Amino acid sequence: MSKDHLIGLLLGAEEDWPRAFEEVLRRVGPLEVEGETHTVSSERLTIEPFRLDDPVRTELVIDRLAHWYYHPREWLKKAALVNGTYLLNSPFTFQSMEKHSAYCALVRMGFKVPPTILVPYKNPVDNVRWAYTSEKYNQSFDLDAIAQELGYPLYMKPFDGGAWRGVSRIEDRGDLHRAYDESGEMLMHLQATVDYDHFARALSIGPETMVMDFRPDQPMHQRYAVNHGFLSESAGKQTVATSRIVNAFFRWEFNSCEMLVVGDDVHPIDYANACPDVAVTSLHYYFPWAITALVRWSTYSVVNRRRGKVDLETSRYFEIADDGSLSYEEKLDRYLALADEHFETERYWDWCGKHLGHLPEAVLEWVTGDDFDRLLRDTVQATYPPHEQEQFLAHFRGLVGLWASEQIGVGSGSPG
Repeated sequence: MSKDHLIGLLLGAEEDWPRAFEEVLRRVGPLEVEGETHTVSSERLTIEPFRLDDPVRTELVIDRLAHWYYHPREWLKKAALVNGTYLLNSPFTFQSMEKHSAYCALVRMGFKVPPTILVPYKNPVDNVRWAYTSEKYNQSFDLDAIAQELGYPLYMKPFDGGAWRGVSRIEDRGDLHRAYDESGEMLMHLQATVDYDHFARALSIGPETMVMDFRPDQPMHQRYAVNHGFLSESAGKQTVATSRIVNAFFRWEFNSCEMLVVGDDVHPIDYANACPDVAVTSLHYYFPWAITALVRWSTYSVVNRRRGKVDLETSRYFEIADDGSLSYEEKLDRYLALADEHFETERYWDWCGKHLGHLPEAVLEWVTGDDFDRLLRDTVQATYPPHEQEQFLAHFRGLVGLWASEQIGVGSGSPG
C-alpha cells in the first residue's frame, strides 16, 4: 500500500527557507513504514474564498502569515476544527503570542519572569464609548511610583510587540515620560531589568530545540553567535525546558523563546513568536539544523497521522505549580515531562532513527553543493545593496561552511 501526504506552506514575503524546506523535503524520498510506502510533498497555499465545509487537501500546515492576516487565520481555524488539519502553531492561542497571556501563564507556573506591570493606554484606540468609560471607571495612577517600584533601569514594551517594535530602555524619569507619551495607542508593559550574563534565544521545532547565544545589540547577521558552551549545565537545561514547556502549553510547535541568564538563573522575557526567525542571513550556521528539524517534525507528524488539540489541558500544569512539596527544579522536570508527552519526544527520536536516518547526510550533501550556494546568493542579492553582496556572501558561506565541516562523522542524534 502507498500513502501520499501533502504539507501546506502559508507564506508571507519569505523565499529562502521555503526553498530550502522544499528541497530538503524532496530528498526525504519514499519511506517504508510498517508495510506502507509513504511519500511526503508540499505546496504553497493561496488565499481565496472558502466554504466552511470545503475539503482540505493538506494534512499539515506550516503557517507564517495568519498571525497578522485574518483571512488565512480563519481558514486555519476551519481546517483544524472541520477537517482535522494539523497546525504547527495553533491559531486559537494567537493572542497569547501577543506576549501578555504567555507572561501570565509562566508567572502562574512559577517561572522567573522579571516583575512586569501593564499600564493603561496613553491614547486609547478610537471608540465612541471610551470617553464615558474613562470618566466613570478609569483610576488615575502614578507612573513614577510604578517605575520606582520596578527600579531603574527598566523596559517599556508593547504587550503585543514583535520585532522590537516600540521597545524602550528607560534610564530615568525623563525617559519614562517620553516613552509613555510616544506610546500613543500601544498598550504597554513596564518590566524590570535583569543584569544578565547571556541573552539566550531558543528555537524549538516540535521536540527539537537549539539554544543560541543571541546578541540583540548587533546587526542581524551577527546576532546569533556560534558559541556552543556559553551556558552552565543547569542553565542550559532550563533554557531548553522553558522553550519546550511554553510550546506544549500553548500548542505551539515552531516558536522561539528569549531568556536572560544570570549564572544558573534563567529569566524568560519573550517566548511567543508566530513567525520565528529562520532566515539564512540571520541563522546562517544554524540554518541547516532548523530546516532539517522542520522537515523531520513535519514528516513525522503526517506519516504518523498526528492530530492537533484545541484544548490546552492547563490544569495538568497548574496542579504541578500548586504542589508545595516540589522544588523549582522538580516542577521544571514535571512540566518538561508533560511537554515530552505532547511532542512524543522519545517515540519521535526512535522513529527518526529508523526512517529518517539518511536525512542528515542528505542535508550535508545539499548544503555543500551548488543548489544551496545558489539559494544563498539569491538571498544575499535580495537582501543587501550591490556593493555589500560579495562581503556578505563570503560571511555566510564561511559560517555555513563551518557547520558543514563540523558534521563530518557526526551522527543524527538529538541536538538538545
